[in-house]
Amino acid sequence: MKDQRLITLSHWLSVASLVALIALCISWELWLAPMKEGGSWLALKGVLLLPMLMGVLKGRRYTYQWGSMYILLWFVEGVMRAWGDHGLSQILAGAEVALASLCFASFVAFAWYTRPSLGKPVQA
Repeated sequence: MKDQRLITLSHWLSVASLVALIALCISWELWLAPMKEGGSWLALKGVLLLPMLMGVLKGRRYTYQWGSMYILLWFVEGVMRAWGDHGLSQILAGAEVALASLCFASFVAFAWYTRPSLGKPVQA
């Protein structure tokens, strides 16, 4: 029973952090602190997360597995922009690093608690 609560917690933490990361990436590059006046094409980096969101919402273990590696691209981008940008953009980059880290941790936790070697049915 304890594992089921951890599975549910990691699933919803994954969903919440991924949705927050998508919203941050899109709003950052369109309104908050875009690279160019009026918005930039970097907002598409948030759209690239949408296919992963579909699998995460459905609780597909395979999506959590490849997503844990894919999300590291946003972590790296956030680290580089936190290092090189200034002002609001630097703060938003720090938020991106935090959200990507939370996504990674919750993805790995979900994949760990739903591993087939446990021999239990998987439900999100």
